[in-house]
Amino acid sequence: MSAQAVPSKSRIKFKSSNAPIDKKPRKKIAPMRRQDRWGMLFVSPFFIVFLAFGLIPILFTTYVAFFNWDALGGAPEYIGFANFKELWSDTYFWQALRNTFSIWFISTVPQMTLALGIATLLANPNLRAKVFWRTVLLVPNITSVLAVAIVFQQLFGYDFGMINLAITWLGYHHIDWVGNQLASHIAIATMINWRWFGYNSLIFLASMQAIPRELYESASLDGANRWQQFRYVTIPQLRNTIIFMMIMGTIGGLQVFAEPMLYGGGMTGGDSRQFSTLTLYLFEQAFFNQRYGYGAVIGIAMTVIIIAISVLNYLIGRRIATDGTK
Repeated sequence: MSAQAVPSKSRIKFKSSNAPIDKKPRKKIAPMRRQDRWGMLFVSPFFIVFLAFGLIPILFTTYVAFFNWDALGGAPEYIGFANFKELWSDTYFWQALRNTFSIWFISTVPQMTLALGIATLLANPNLRAKVFWRTVLLVPNITSVLAVAIVFQQLFGYDFGMINLAITWLGYHHIDWVGNQLASHIAIATMINWRWFGYNSLIFLASMQAIPRELYESASLDGANRWQQFRYVTIPQLRNTIIFMMIMGTIGGLQVFAEPMLYGGGMTGGDSRQFSTLTLYLFEQAFFNQRYGYGAVIGIAMTVIIIAISVLNYLIGRRIATDGTK
């Protein structure tokens, strides 16, 4: 080997360990395109409205909860957690909470069951006058709450109400649909069910019509009857809708206000507060007794309860849908 073939040490370059390591160039953030700007512009009204009528009132309500706030009685007085402690020992609040849960349970469970059954009947492809029946279902929902309360006051009247007349005809005594606590809750729940079951039925119907017919045909070829098709095809496909309806029913049911007040409870929820709900009690404390701080605490408690029940409804609805697929 010749000496020329041997590389010279001076020509061999070793990379220093202290040399900087090459880094990948950072990606430049692309400028916002024109259509993105238009998209942000059209979406911005929602955030503006939510900020003005949603987030700011929530933060202000939380702030007011720590004060003895009387809009007509001078400057607010900071009292810390005194309103929260008073709420914990307030018997009227716990009674309103029991009444609210009672009315909510009696109204929501039958309402969802009835709405799902009626939607199944309306989804029948052989049903005639489909538009007529769907229109009829919306009539209770667009009827004035005051008119509904007047009609149901007559239906549940003690002496001459049609319900008590039917009960007498069956051989039983009249029921006090106003003074009796459970009976009054049934009357309020019946009013709520009559107003909202048609609307919920149309929601379920719209979801049922989106289910592919091939699933029912495959189930029929496998020998599944109508009940098995409903259990193993319809219910799993309605999982998201059931969860949504249960959550919305919880939010609406725990905020019931107009029906018990107009039916006979008034501002205080009746003589023995049998009609008092959380929203009625909040309205009474905040606007009738001018205790805005205590009313804010009741609103915070309602929010926590609604979130907890909504999460529970979500878990139950997912479990029902999962069981339907087994």
